[in-house]
Amino acid sequence: MYNQYREGWIEVICGCMFAGKTEELIRRINVLSYARKNILVFKPKIDDRYSTTEIASHAGSKVPCIVISEAKEILNHVNYDTDVVAIDEVQFFDEDVVDICEYLADSGLRVMVAGLDKDFRGEPFGVLPDLLTRAEFVTKLTAVCAKCGAPATRTQRIINGKPASFNDPIVLVGAKEAYEPRCRHCHEIVEKPIKFENQKKIQFRPRK
Repeated sequence: MYNQYREGWIEVICGCMFAGKTEELIRRINVLSYARKNILVFKPKIDDRYSTTEIASHAGSKVPCIVISEAKEILNHVNYDTDVVAIDEVQFFDEDVVDICEYLADSGLRVMVAGLDKDFRGEPFGVLPDLLTRAEFVTKLTAVCAKCGAPATRTQRIINGKPASFNDPIVLVGAKEAYEPRCRHCHEIVEKPIKFENQKKIQFRPRK
């Protein structure tokens, strides 16, 4: 006898800025809308770059959403007929969002989150590392390096035309005026500690 699988899981869409994370989240929301799923979409209040009432991609796609200040507010909106919960810019939420995503998925909901996996320093960003380990499905997107054209996996913060310092504040909401995508080798962080600078130098073979 055929048994239908049980619904309920977590999907993470991550990558650097300008990689198309929100665009992909919106695409999935639209597909599920056509299937008549009951979808709740959330974003943090801090993200007001393009709209105060919608999640919006850099490319201009938009979907109405519920704007909240704390992750626990999500539970005030979920009810018995909710099928899907989508959360954009999830890295800005407090740690409660991880347990909330787990609770919703355990309860049979499809949970889709999108966010930056690394901050401007190239370090793991907020709750994303925890969500990545708990998710059933992970989509990691890349952009194009603004300097060399290679696949970009990092976000370069620019202040007055120069790379930001490692000691600058982690959170600074902005878009093209403050950030650009970079690859590993073009990513620049002023005053970043080098853990192995006093170790014996390794003689690597020449690379093309």
